[in-house]
Amino acid sequence: MTVGNVVIVGGGIAGVSTAAALRAGGFVGDVTLVDAGEFPYDRPPLSKEFLEGRKALADIALQPPRWYDDNKIRLITQTSVTALHTGLGSVELSDGTTLSTDRVVLATGGRAARPPIPGSDGSRVHVLRTGEDADRLRVALIPEARVLVVGAGLIGAEVASTAVDLGCDVVLVDPVRPPLTAALGSELAVWLHTLHTQRGVITLQAGVESLRDTTFGIEARLTSVDLPRTFDVVVLGVGMVPETGLAASAGLEVDRGIIVDHRQTTSNPAVLAVGDPACTRHNGVLLPRTEHWEAAQHDGQRAAATILGTAVPADTAPWFWTDRHHRHVEVVGEMAAAEDIVLRGTLGSASFSAFGLRSGRVVAAVGVDESTAVRAARRLIDRGIAVDRDRLADPSTDLRKLLRG
Repeated sequence: MTVGNVVIVGGGIAGVSTAAALRAGGFVGDVTLVDAGEFPYDRPPLSKEFLEGRKALADIALQPPRWYDDNKIRLITQTSVTALHTGLGSVELSDGTTLSTDRVVLATGGRAARPPIPGSDGSRVHVLRTGEDADRLRVALIPEARVLVVGAGLIGAEVASTAVDLGCDVVLVDPVRPPLTAALGSELAVWLHTLHTQRGVITLQAGVESLRDTTFGIEARLTSVDLPRTFDVVVLGVGMVPETGLAASAGLEVDRGIIVDHRQTTSNPAVLAVGDPACTRHNGVLLPRTEHWEAAQHDGQRAAATILGTAVPADTAPWFWTDRHHRHVEVVGEMAAAEDIVLRGTLGSASFSAFGLRSGRVVAAVGVDESTAVRAARRLIDRGIAVDRDRLADPSTDLRKLLRG
């Protein structure tokens, strides 16, 4: 298919990465990026530096304004796409404008989930997905504010950490204990969750039955606590819901996400989907959606390759990171697939790492303030290199030597 112009719907990392990869790959047609926000910005800092007030929204822009001009990418902001007319080769915008296009890339992202808890729509109940959400939450996180964070996954844990730094009294609840066991292994998951307690966060293995606004605050009834607790602020950090409405209205196949193949193509070959809402079907099986930053970036690169008619980039081990309580944690690979976990260094020290092994090969790694080990582990995983367990555990071993087999 000859492609003269592309419209990308959504300015998150997936959408911007698609535009960048198109130009890097030599695409000479028109590229238009439509985003409902003021400009495309990065989301990970929203729970950390931006929420603390150490960075402004402009500081977390995915690209400076001149980048779009330099790369001849038309950026339309504060506007949304309301309809796809793929049969006519056009999309319709919320301001009534119609854009001609040969291919559409849906990078529509998602919205913060609000569980069906009575009272969860109250004015003092917050979610964190956008800059506006973070601005609103920051105002509420004053010193000594009583804060309930619901969900101890990545977002919830990072918000709890930031709230403590801002002087709040924090209670963190999650029905799973410890969270992230599948990603980290049980020993590291326990250690990471314990950081909350060390910083003064009260952690409870509990769910929330109801929230009720009162004169004295928000009364929360928890599943494992007999008496209700009262808070000034509640933050729901329980995941996201993919934005599939535009895709569904256009007749695309949707099932808990926008269904795509390994080249990010939807059920309509003129439309691709990338990032949080994209759900890949492989050999007839729907794979779990991956909601991490780098996965969205890779989606964009695959979509660009599909439009360019070139080979898609080779798969690499999945990677994500989290920052909490002044520790930087990176995870690569699938720790749930490991038969054995090898600790390199001392658990809880200034920097250490752990490697998951299966049949003598690395399948996952966790680095705590140890990015070098994670980078080496990724190469070991991607190459399927057999390693010696004792050498891997020895901090004096140069991991680069293990890459030679």
